[in-house]
Amino acid sequence: MEHRLNELRRLAAGAANRRTETGIPRVAMVQGAIPEHQLAAVYDPMINLILTGSKSMTVGARTLHYDPATYFVMSVELPAVGQVHPAASGEPYLAVSLTLDAAVLAPLLADLPEPAFGRRADSGFSVAAVTPELMDAWVRMLRLMHEPNDIAALAPAYEREILYRVLQGPHGAMLRDIASPDSALARVQRAIAWIRQDFASPLRIEALAGKVAMSASSFHRHFKAVTALSPLQYQKRVRLMQARQLLVAQGANVTTAAFEVGYESATQFSREYARMFGMAPGRDAARIAARVRAA
Repeated sequence: MEHRLNELRRLAAGAANRRTETGIPRVAMVQGAIPEHQLAAVYDPMINLILTGSKSMTVGARTLHYDPATYFVMSVELPAVGQVHPAASGEPYLAVSLTLDAAVLAPLLADLPEPAFGRRADSGFSVAAVTPELMDAWVRMLRLMHEPNDIAALAPAYEREILYRVLQGPHGAMLRDIASPDSALARVQRAIAWIRQDFASPLRIEALAGKVAMSASSFHRHFKAVTALSPLQYQKRVRLMQARQLLVAQGANVTTAAFEVGYESATQFSREYARMFGMAPGRDAARIAARVRAA
């Protein structure tokens, strides 16, 4: 597979030190060192393939590592902390991603027999070994960056092929459940959308469970299985990540940021912020700002 990987690296060589749109719908690239605070974020559902270097993703208490021999799938929006590393040879980190869209998956699922998908998903994120067939599909997709006139006609077919190859592997159950409205994963995804939309308000588990037609105990169990977090832990991480953005990007003070994201006590906010990010919010914001200025 090395020659396929080398071609993908050549095709993606123009990526910048940040997320770079390719001109192909839902396909993006990133290269080089990424600012630490940008790697702690709520990530969209995606397939992520590393071409050079390696990455780790921590969600709750789970940390997954992957490199060019593996790929990562996240099937729901998750607050995660990432770390990227250059290759042992010193080459910068380089990766491509495909954002998952249930509207694209659903017609593909309708064309495939259900036994191809395997059992129901028991998690919303995982890592699997990359296959030659999946690599080939990515090569065809990224070649379109140099043939923009072909994107409208061919990108949908190549996207279907990438999704099909993933459906055939260990992540197949996750992809199926994204587009299955009655699956536990899809119900958790709807609950996540409500939490993110109104993250600053108090979270009432029974009311949220009722919105997705689940009992409170079943909802809590499935939510934690999919996200590795309880609903309250999920909300807390969304609040803290949003507060970090207010502190760094908008220069908000600690008290303002705390109240803006739903905390009633700046002291409690500071304590939980330090537990998540390793230092008090004011010091963390100043450290990040200094690194941005020095970059």
